[in-house]
Amino acid sequence: MTAAELPRSLQATLPGHHYTDPSNFALEQERIFEAGWFCAVRSADLDKPGDFQTVQVGRESVLVARDRQGGLNAFLNVCRHRGARLCTEESGAVRRSLQCPYHAWTYGLDGQLIAAPNFAAMPDVDRRELGLHRVQLREWLGYAWVCLADDPPSFEGTVISDVEQRLGDAGELDAYDIAALELGHRIRYDVKANWKQVIENFMECYHCATIHPELTEVLPEFADGFAAQYYVGHGAEFGEDVRGFTVDGSEGAQRLPGVGEHQDRRYYAITVRPQVFLNLVPDHVVVHRMFPLTAERTLVDCDWLYLPEVVASGQDLSRSVELFHRVNQQDFEACERCQLSMDSRSYASGGVLVPSEHHIAEFHEWVRSRLSG
Repeated sequence: MTAAELPRSLQATLPGHHYTDPSNFALEQERIFEAGWFCAVRSADLDKPGDFQTVQVGRESVLVARDRQGGLNAFLNVCRHRGARLCTEESGAVRRSLQCPYHAWTYGLDGQLIAAPNFAAMPDVDRRELGLHRVQLREWLGYAWVCLADDPPSFEGTVISDVEQRLGDAGELDAYDIAALELGHRIRYDVKANWKQVIENFMECYHCATIHPELTEVLPEFADGFAAQYYVGHGAEFGEDVRGFTVDGSEGAQRLPGVGEHQDRRYYAITVRPQVFLNLVPDHVVVHRMFPLTAERTLVDCDWLYLPEVVASGQDLSRSVELFHRVNQQDFEACERCQLSMDSRSYASGGVLVPSEHHIAEFHEWVRSRLSG
């Protein structure tokens, strides 16, 4: 059955090869992940001058480092001499400079070339022209977002616009003061599925009653299978007997002081394309960052953020962490189950979306529009 022949209640998905074809994934790397804003690192993870992290953004390794003045800078992780990978570690710290281990070309934390063997014998070379290739960086919500494009798209018109479309007003985020929160827990998940599987799963709740028993106990309206979290400005309300966003509905941590009465006892979920999920509850925020590695493998870093005094107190946060950890495990298992069938002849032309999933079709159109240039 073609898309034109489908009943009005159904919409077509992307065909299966969009989730398995390496050439399609390469195009996504170029035209989605390397062309837009990508949430790379949590700023507080690089708290001292000389701290660095390397992040895979599309086809490129990006190096993010804190300089001596306290600012963050991002560069392509490539020595300008012969192309050696400058930093092979995922994270680390240097004292004052970054040195290529191959020929000892040395760069300042601002990316400028400061030394190289026998450079005095090359007086016609301007070392200022041989610094590391800089990547655009912007800090927001306590994270460093990078963009590899020569002419980056508007941050407000892309990243912040996604928040506005979900909450109605991006200013609603101010109540959670996310940049001031501290990391209470982090888990990395290695998901054997295409990144779009993860996005699509997060964008709908048709599956919630089937695979999320703990979540639907806390958020009863999710048991109806509707994507209520995607109605503009709507937050799913806690159950009547639920005291906190925890695995057993017990009381959570101290409520964030900026959270208003209209936000209390509610859960908001936001997709920031192409690779971030923001989850807002009254006492903490959960941030997912996806790192697509291949057409069929995606790393997901999940951060649980709380008030600094809550983290410092040593309070037991395991019940609030456990709720979303179980949700993640359940979701990623479902994504992997779908991924197994993407090369089946049964899914060659794709599947269908029911009415509560129709907004996923908009995501598919967004993907198509990027790939078509």
